[in-house]
Amino acid sequence: MTGSDPSGARQANEGQVPQSVRWIGGEDGHLEILDQTLLPGRREHVVCRDVATVIEAIRMLRVRGAPAIGIAGAYGLVVAAGEAMRAGLAPEAARGHVLAQAEEIATARPTAVNLRWAVERSLAVLATLPSQSLPQLLAGVLLAEARGIHEEDRRLCAAIGRHGAAVLPEGGVLTHCNTGALATGGAGTALAVITTAWEQGRRFEIFADETRPLLQGARLTAWELCERGIPVTVLVDSAAAHMMKSGRVSSVIVGADRITAAGDVANKIGTYGLAVLAEAHRIPFFVAAPSSTFDLSISSGDEIPIEERAADEVKRPQGVQAAPDAAAAANPAFDVTPARLVRGIVTEHGVIAPVTRETIAEILSRQT
Repeated sequence: MTGSDPSGARQANEGQVPQSVRWIGGEDGHLEILDQTLLPGRREHVVCRDVATVIEAIRMLRVRGAPAIGIAGAYGLVVAAGEAMRAGLAPEAARGHVLAQAEEIATARPTAVNLRWAVERSLAVLATLPSQSLPQLLAGVLLAEARGIHEEDRRLCAAIGRHGAAVLPEGGVLTHCNTGALATGGAGTALAVITTAWEQGRRFEIFADETRPLLQGARLTAWELCERGIPVTVLVDSAAAHMMKSGRVSSVIVGADRITAAGDVANKIGTYGLAVLAEAHRIPFFVAAPSSTFDLSISSGDEIPIEERAADEVKRPQGVQAAPDAAAAANPAFDVTPARLVRGIVTEHGVIAPVTRETIAEILSRQT
């Protein structure tokens, strides 16, 4: 690892958003991933010069957030081509190596659709090259595509922020998990809506759920907002209903890892509960996600695979014993919120409202 900062260190310029994924060098360079498992205490980067390290970083949530995972996956193919270059593989063997590693990368986490989307988009470009293309050419083309995906995500995050800020109601806003710069290639999705509204001069209370068991809200969302100098209040997950009833929360906005053609939303575990609470308190519940998060091949959230993570994440959060060894632990990483509970889905093309199959198809057909 490299690039470590002292504990609690701030970035040089307050307001600058952190970069979760970055490519260093040319086609023979390497991928660096900000290790989110160490935040907020330490800021270190994982140096990825082989595909195994990229996959480990994705699986262990060193990089997380659907768009950021997709970007990391695209750069992971460049890493695979680099492996072929260093091994001196012949053209056909080099291509075969990249294709084999691509499937390993694409299946590193099953729920977030952006990962396979980015890998397949990169492979489509690779397929246009002659079969005898040298590994250096493969790496160069894949790097250009990965950088293109990364830059596109920066732009669409800005568009999501603008569209979302225009519909975000006045009053306190609650968010869940992390949907900011750490989770994307730009300013974020749901968090970009919040920060864009703040930058426009609006002032409101911002509440971030802890997001158990891995505390992405407390560790990451709160850290991002503090880095930007924006006040934030961290809530235990079970406090959401009380805060809604008290009138301090006027809206909820979250991100997504996969959205079906009918508008059912898979997101970090706990999201569905927030949507039910919001409906009970007549509070609008919004989702913010890029068009790449939509999986139009499926209609129902029941078809979305839900990742089950290790029991120790629940029984020993942050390495601290919190439950008896003899106890079992269920640890689904995601849940599915039905479209009927979602007031609107903010995309780079505009806001989908009401959330129906027809409005989804109409908005996604637009050009930014």
